[in-house]
Amino acid sequence: MSELPEMRASDAERERVAEALREAVAEGRLDMEEFGQRLDAAYKARTHAELEPLVRDLPVPTRAAAAPERADDGSWAGRIGGTPTSRTGIAVMGGFQRRGGWTVPRRFTAFTFWGGGVIDLREARFEGDEAVIRCIAIMGGVQVVVPPDLDVHVGGIGIMGGFDDDGASGPGAPGSPSVHVTGFAFWGGVGVERKMTKEERRRLREERRAERRLERDERRGGGGKELR
Repeated sequence: MSELPEMRASDAERERVAEALREAVAEGRLDMEEFGQRLDAAYKARTHAELEPLVRDLPVPTRAAAAPERADDGSWAGRIGGTPTSRTGIAVMGGFQRRGGWTVPRRFTAFTFWGGGVIDLREARFEGDEAVIRCIAIMGGVQVVVPPDLDVHVGGIGIMGGFDDDGASGPGAPGSPSVHVTGFAFWGGVGVERKMTKEERRRLREERRAERRLERDERRGGGGKELR
């Protein structure tokens, strides 16, 4: 990462640094005040040069800021397998995000207290062919975003709160991982929704435009033959 300090940082790289900071505070290497300052700086960082100093004095900083593993093709088979990027997401009077090409572990735990978290699986890789995402929201919220072709099962409890799948539960495409979203919300909410990526929506729009152009050309061509 230090070889290209001005390169723009990705969401996954920021999240890897944040995970390294969480491990450091859990091991007693950082106190809570310094952890909060570095974590805030990590999520605001725009370049590698801004990320690198945050983990320079911690074990294995290059691993924390390494580029995420990505699939070689668009198939589900190419997105299963790899080392988890993160196993937990914690937001206490703050927030966390897991987006982009991160690798989902077999078990992921999200905890929010007076805060919010976003777990986006649309571009993610998966450690295995099954994953359990346990969400605990206390006076906070967790939003889980899944792609249209992922196998999803939602089963949680809402106590003076909501645990909603918004119709997201259902089978996915052949070969997709099976994701189970569970946990509970107390005076908070957990929501699961299916949503396409911007690239997929753009591709569909382009396909529709191409189909409409083809239909117009065919109608014009047919009309010309009738006139002749």
